[in-house]
Amino acid sequence: MRRLAAVLLIAGVGLGAGGAALAKRDTPELAYQKLIAGKVAGKPQSCIDTRFRQAQLSAYGDKLIYRVSDKLVYVSQTTGGCGRVAQGDALVTRQYQTRTCSGDIATTVQPVPGITTGSCALGDFTPYTRP
Repeated sequence: MRRLAAVLLIAGVGLGAGGAALAKRDTPELAYQKLIAGKVAGKPQSCIDTRFRQAQLSAYGDKLIYRVSDKLVYVSQTTGGCGRVAQGDALVTRQYQTRTCSGDIATTVQPVPGITTGSCALGDFTPYTRP
């Protein structure tokens, strides 16, 4: 009985330490603030060119981030529903040109089973550049 109590106590301490580690993770807003720190916001644009070869897509809450380089990122505030990009879902848009524009509808899809998990409308794209 004492051995069982000791095992449960150790397991409880381990869970407490894990909870403290989880509490130290950045919230989406804090991670977003770190991303744009030191960058200057430009005039919002209704469309951006999507032919950037190195552009990386990420999400912080309802914000979609197109990182073109360390010096340039575009931020689009969506209507919500595309936050699963932050959890690894793919963002699917239908483009008829080489541009993505505000008002375009995007859907999120789990890559392996191909299940649609959400959708949102893209907002204006605000460029953030490092001076």
